[in-house]
Amino acid sequence: MTKNTPRANRAASAPGPTATERPQTKAERLLAMLRAPAGASVEEVAEALGWQHHTVRAAITGVRKKGHEVVRQKQGSVTTYRIGA
Repeated sequence: MTKNTPRANRAASAPGPTATERPQTKAERLLAMLRAPAGASVEEVAEALGWQHHTVRAAITGVRKKGHEVVRQKQGSVTTYRIGA
């Protein structure tokens, strides 16, 4: 014999994301990293998102194609990218 629990009780006991909460996509996380005042390097983005370096560079190109101004800065041997104002 199985226990029949009303559907409403099961749903109320299991916490889940609400309509206003939604998981951030990798593209949104990339934009957030590029909007930081210091920007982000390819290495930082690759580690944070679990992407290959060539995927990060392609995604940054996609950000440019969507109309964002991406500023490239080089300090020593590290190149960082950020979204300009």
